[in-house]
Amino acid sequence: MNTKEIGTIIKERRKHLGVNQQTLADLASVGLNTLVAIERGEGNPQLSTLLTILDTLGLTIDINLKTLDYETV
Repeated sequence: MNTKEIGTIIKERRKHLGVNQQTLADLASVGLNTLVAIERGEGNPQLSTLLTILDTLGLTIDINLKTLDYETV
């Protein structure tokens, strides 16, 4: 999943809940410009910012981290 897809999901969920961008930004304690950029799939938001917005919208994200086998490097 890329940042554009994540932004689209955030925007669709926000609209589904009937919340405008300014209200979501206030509830998530992020700047309006930051939220707008995320919804557009622009920039590279900090993970903590993204998680805060998702949590505010009642969304979650699964992150799978692969471990590197140092013996094969």
